[in-house]
Amino acid sequence: MTHATVPGGNPLLNVGFRIPFDQIRPEHAEEAVDTLLEVTSRKLEALAGAAERNFENFMLDLDTLTEQLDTVNTIVRHLNSVMSSDEWKAAVEAIIPKTSEFYTQLSLHPGLWQALKTFADSEQARALDPVRARLLKLTIDEFRRQGADLPEDKKSRLLEVNTRLAQITNTYSKNVLESTSAYELYVPSERLAGVPQRVLDATRRDAESRGAEGHRLTLHQPVVTPVMTYADDRDLRRELWEAQLMVGQQEGRDNRPLVREILQLRREQAQLLGFRNFADYVLEDRMAGSGENALKFERDLDARTRPAYERENAELEAFYRARAGAEAPDLQPWDGLYWAEKQRQEKYDFDEEALRPYFPMPRVLSGLFEICRRVFGITVTEAQAPSWHPEVQYYDIHDEAGVHIASFYTDWFPRDSKRAGAWMNAFVTGGPRENGVEPHLGLMCGNMTAPSGDTPSLLSVREVETVFHEFGHLLHHAMSRVPVRSLSGTQVPWDFVELPSQIMENWVMEREALDLFAAHYETGEKLPQDLYDRLRAAQNYRAANTAMRQYSFGLTDLTLHVEYDPYGEADPITVAREIMGTFTAYPLPENYAQVAQFGHLFSSPVGYGAGYYSYKWAEVLDADAFSRFAKEGIFNRETGRAYVDTILSRGNSDDPAQLYRDFMGRDPDAEALLRRSGLLDN
Repeated sequence: MTHATVPGGNPLLNVGFRIPFDQIRPEHAEEAVDTLLEVTSRKLEALAGAAERNFENFMLDLDTLTEQLDTVNTIVRHLNSVMSSDEWKAAVEAIIPKTSEFYTQLSLHPGLWQALKTFADSEQARALDPVRARLLKLTIDEFRRQGADLPEDKKSRLLEVNTRLAQITNTYSKNVLESTSAYELYVPSERLAGVPQRVLDATRRDAESRGAEGHRLTLHQPVVTPVMTYADDRDLRRELWEAQLMVGQQEGRDNRPLVREILQLRREQAQLLGFRNFADYVLEDRMAGSGENALKFERDLDARTRPAYERENAELEAFYRARAGAEAPDLQPWDGLYWAEKQRQEKYDFDEEALRPYFPMPRVLSGLFEICRRVFGITVTEAQAPSWHPEVQYYDIHDEAGVHIASFYTDWFPRDSKRAGAWMNAFVTGGPRENGVEPHLGLMCGNMTAPSGDTPSLLSVREVETVFHEFGHLLHHAMSRVPVRSLSGTQVPWDFVELPSQIMENWVMEREALDLFAAHYETGEKLPQDLYDRLRAAQNYRAANTAMRQYSFGLTDLTLHVEYDPYGEADPITVAREIMGTFTAYPLPENYAQVAQFGHLFSSPVGYGAGYYSYKWAEVLDADAFSRFAKEGIFNRETGRAYVDTILSRGNSDDPAQLYRDFMGRDPDAEALLRRSGLLDN
């Protein structure tokens, strides 16, 4: 990788594998981007005007043309996600129009487009090996999909649309982060009756650190979820639920009008490029193929799951009435988690809180790494590198031959300056090179239960699954052996990208795997068999409700991007609420606007827009693919090697459907997911 430099030593202009996070400041962002745009523009013109072209000096140069610019963009956006401030927000807002305009103009560059077509028509192009031929085909397809063949007036409008989309989706994301971070509620201990002691301790310390009495409640998931699940104070649950409801629709941070504009811009973008709607545009090169196919997939799952869903809700209603009495108020959205947990504890004699002492974060990570050593032949060791926060850790990954193939950062706990959720990012894409193997560099971030006082981070089983999930994404990046950057790692169709992440969650429920990490943080005692048995018995408790929640997101997403007319009279917030209302057992209030905080869909120009169904699509794949491990042994090294060789290492070097067939020897079993969830006969 070559690097531009300017006077002043801007650390973003000397980014190699060892990123100087301890030196990067918001004021470096715009200067670095301006410099890199100038350098990259010169390279672009030289590439478009080259007299002679072969794969190495044209296609590979094109493949790496924006590599340094991409890395700087990723770093800046990452730092705004994990240590957001007014300065970082301003830095991101300053570079968005510049980078958006450049990437759009790159895809519309007439000289480069002509050069690409000329090379594609050459004898050398026709003799390329399959991976390089796939790069050429996908590059040409992508240029067409980005508007390379459009007339000039439409190119000009597309540039405006893309720039506005980048700006408005960033504003949407900023509003969600600020709304979430701004909320706090101080309550006395008596209002938290029923809430686990670890949450009481953590929220009390949080209040004390701010010079306040009582307990500080926030909208971070490690706080709000246990309060909603365990707090006996119904008014408190309602207060927190209503506070969550208002994220994304407060004065000055109201995303509701932005949703319609984003939908309008996406529809216009798709139609400029010759597609009926945004879903058809983004799904053309994914496994689903079209918005209609994805809708059919979700609606079929809905129909097959709904009988079990209605039965589960009737059972919960009967349980509630038997405990609360016939005169008790009707169940409301802030009651669901609370009473479902009561029912589960009674039905299975199982409380998920009882598992937490057996899941200290350090042991979970060491167990995860040991599982991956046994199955995939890699070794993960802690290392040192500059970071953005004292809680960040850094690791190296070596393969069986001792080759350093990747490194990664972890940042696991909530902060008021950090966005919600869990995610994996790639900083550097390595892989086979002429001089050997260049390592990959990535990160995993989350908002898990934090350490408190002398107590380490004790995870819920769902948080353990999230750690395994994100490491699956990281493995997809870290174990890629594709020699071409843009076909490497996680850069696959989005309805395939969740397979490597979701399949990892399966090991969490296997006794042999649990024995590698599930041990009491104080005594070292292994997870007791009776507790494990109750965990497995309760595994599919309210599985239909869990599934229907995911369908509600996927169908809302697809309906807004396929069937909804963003230029019509209907309000998208109302449309979304009505769809989601068919997937909840409780009435939703008129001001329910979950799509105003649905960052997966609206916090970037594409993101999971028209693609949220991918989670369920990939769940079908992962349930089926894990059946091979279940049959051949969950630590079977040969099965693990086959999985690495056919899927993890292959990136987007072949059609995902073919990669899947290479591993399983057949197409996916469409009923695998319903079977695993105990819903097949319903």
